[in-house]
Amino acid sequence: MQLALSFSALLASVLFVLSATDSGVQAAPAKRARTVTLPLTRLHQNRGDVHPQVLLQQHINRSQRRIARMRGVAPPSKRELEQNLAKRLYIPAGGRPGKVQKRFNRVGTKGSVSLVEEDDDAKFEPFAKAAGRKGKGKGKAGTAGANSNAGGNSGAAASASGLTPANAPTANNSLGLAIEAQDVGYIATIQMGTPPRDFNILMDSGSADLWVGAENCQSESGGDCGNHTFLGPQSSSTFTDTNKQFQVTYGTGNVQGDIIQDNIVVAGLALNAHTFGVATAESVDFSSDSVPFDGLMGLAQSTLSEQGVLTPVEALAQAGLIGDAITSYKISRLADNKNDGEITFGGLDPTKFDASTLVTFDNVATDGFWEGAMDGVTVDGQDTGLQGRSAILDTGTTLIVAPPADATAVHQLIDGAQDDGQGGFTIPCNTNASVALSFGGQEFAIDTRDLVFAQADATGTNCVSGISSGQIVDDVTWLVGDVFLKNAYYSTDVTKNQISLAKLV
Repeated sequence: MQLALSFSALLASVLFVLSATDSGVQAAPAKRARTVTLPLTRLHQNRGDVHPQVLLQQHINRSQRRIARMRGVAPPSKRELEQNLAKRLYIPAGGRPGKVQKRFNRVGTKGSVSLVEEDDDAKFEPFAKAAGRKGKGKGKAGTAGANSNAGGNSGAAASASGLTPANAPTANNSLGLAIEAQDVGYIATIQMGTPPRDFNILMDSGSADLWVGAENCQSESGGDCGNHTFLGPQSSSTFTDTNKQFQVTYGTGNVQGDIIQDNIVVAGLALNAHTFGVATAESVDFSSDSVPFDGLMGLAQSTLSEQGVLTPVEALAQAGLIGDAITSYKISRLADNKNDGEITFGGLDPTKFDASTLVTFDNVATDGFWEGAMDGVTVDGQDTGLQGRSAILDTGTTLIVAPPADATAVHQLIDGAQDDGQGGFTIPCNTNASVALSFGGQEFAIDTRDLVFAQADATGTNCVSGISSGQIVDDVTWLVGDVFLKNAYYSTDVTKNQISLAKLV
């Protein structure tokens, strides 16, 4: 094998590893409890000097730890994950990185180690592509251009580091989901305090705590918590501190602070004296000026809540403001230039999906996340023989991670696919392969732009597949992230403990 990474890419990757190693997070056995948190998104800037093979290993490592935490088993050790990453630094001759399009994932199983951090702009600015950024604070809207198969984004989309505003929602009790950067995250605006003020909130289907920065918020890197909107007694006359504390640790960041009560308005629905958190301390992952949101709303089941309170959607249902604790997501793809992302509370928006394709199935998870039976997998209509599988549907995961034998079975049916021997696969960048997953008797095809994760080399011929293999607890459980979920209308129902999927229109 030949070391084919550029010097700056290699140095940046090593520095990222050292940063993760120095974080002091221990790879202790996980407890299967309410501490599982899977943030939908976290801000990451584009780093043109990080090779896509290294990027792929980051996602594989994170997925492995995420699955271990979900299943309540000891995750791979930090040393094991670092060794996996080190192997990725050695790539075939000719694999020198070119100008590639990448989509960075926000991650964060509670307490996990995210190897090769991409968050600390100040530390790694020499290796960043400054031209791919559009200022600080809440950012400027990006512009989508012509579609590209490699990476699923256009060049214009790839340069968007701010927010692309959503169109007005088409259903009651709904909020538009602004697109952050290259489909990195989805952010809505809610109101908090008295008088009510707007807060940009990242909508997270996999955690269960609502928090925003406190007026006295301090960054762990020193100084205040950046160019954000904060909540506290100076700005809200209805703010009440309960004198209780909370802490949430994500894979690439953490917050801690006070549990408080104040008025909030979500999609026009008012919750007075709602209990949630204000962060008095944030890691740079949240406090940086480049982060375009003020807080995070977790919308999994409240059994995951570190604050021990109802999620907003559960509180809305309890108050009778919505019929059921349902949260529905239409996640946009920036390259489509539709900007029709939307989150709906209490029901589904029938204008976003084909009603004849709607299927509903039981949530089989017991710890508050969402998992259902997956009937089968096909490639170009050919059955892979993978029946009796279970899929954890997680908007906080970028890739689809399948057990090794299953991932191999899928790629054997994709012309030109190759196993890299380390959990990843390459596929032709111009592939027309149609991979589809089935739930509730309904088949959902994955857009080829999502299947093609990023260019694997400078030739533009080989690309990294959006489906990888991971050491999952058993041989039948998949972790299904946004590579799939951007291709379906996704709805979760806490009241009935069910999941719904439908084809988009």
